[in-house]
Amino acid sequence: MKVAVVRETTPGERRVALTPDAVARLRPAGIEVLVESGAGERAWFPDSAYAEAGATIVSRDELLAGADAVVMVGRPDAALLAGLRPGQAVFGMLAPLTDPDLAVTLAGKGVTAVSLDGLPRTLSRAQQMDALTSQLNVAGYKAVLVAAAAYGRFFPLLITAAGTARPARVLVLGAGVAGLQAIGTARRLGAVVTGYDVRPSSKGEVESLGATFLELTSVTSAAGEGGYARELTDDERRAQQAELSGHIAAQDVVITTAQVPGRRPPLLVTEDTVKAMAAGSVIVDMAASELGGNVAGSVPGEEVVTGNGVTIIGASGLPATVPTAASMAFSRNMTALLLHMTGEGELAIDPADEIQAGVVITHGGSVVHPATAALVADDTAGGTSQ
Repeated sequence: MKVAVVRETTPGERRVALTPDAVARLRPAGIEVLVESGAGERAWFPDSAYAEAGATIVSRDELLAGADAVVMVGRPDAALLAGLRPGQAVFGMLAPLTDPDLAVTLAGKGVTAVSLDGLPRTLSRAQQMDALTSQLNVAGYKAVLVAAAAYGRFFPLLITAAGTARPARVLVLGAGVAGLQAIGTARRLGAVVTGYDVRPSSKGEVESLGATFLELTSVTSAAGEGGYARELTDDERRAQQAELSGHIAAQDVVITTAQVPGRRPPLLVTEDTVKAMAAGSVIVDMAASELGGNVAGSVPGEEVVTGNGVTIIGASGLPATVPTAASMAFSRNMTALLLHMTGEGELAIDPADEIQAGVVITHGGSVVHPATAALVADDTAGGTSQ
């Protein structure tokens, strides 16, 4: 089987799906690696490193003509989509729950689509394939560095001849993978850190990192399936916002990480709350996206300073800003998944396999992922009723 690594085309994307060390790990399974020229250069992996590892450097046209499977970090652009042929497979973070139309397009082309963000995260044997977790770890780390760079004071307590600087007060909203990494990183920088999550089970994890857990009375528990938080009701959301507001206003830095898979992120920091914060405060919204964010006024990929001097950073695409480490982690995840899905040198699709049931989105000309298929059916029904 020939697996091809494409050069990412999304603006600002510097990661690569496979790093040179993956080539040797894939070869014993009968997998030959093709690499589009320049695919790894923005993550500091030159073509020569891939060639020395045993990969073949090719052009985009040669890649599409010779590949059995195309691997990437994100989603195929229009040019790549046009070049895919029936029987090929494409691996990446395809986000089918937010864009089911892409799944329909890939199914229509007879392409097998495998989306790493659908991996069942509660399966212990799937942990080494969990690209979502590995990239969230990178994002949580970088979010704190972004906040520290924008904050006009020190994070740690400093006692100098020029006086004493108190430590920054940091609140992290959401104690999932990204949130816990942000908490740990902020603590290592010397900040006084508080963490909050709607799942009570997160309290022990937050406190184990040396942070204080913020307990609200308005929402007692919102634990959902698969380790995620469930979506709050409208009444719960309003009560949560009202109670959080006072705590947020007392912070120097707020980092928000709360997301619900396939849904609009919950609004945690309202416009009135931002107005109540002190000048010089910083908010990093890690949930900022085209669907919305956790913070009123956040814009994906932009830094906004409000009229009262609060900096709001829409921190989308953070893993791409740590390209070498993020690519190495993603490559290990991708390699593990490829090896899991390969038998006798060929891609072996098995709908009964728990891991494949979560990641295989299209196959044999159909959308086979249940949740994505349901969204497609809803869209179709809505279109025919008008």
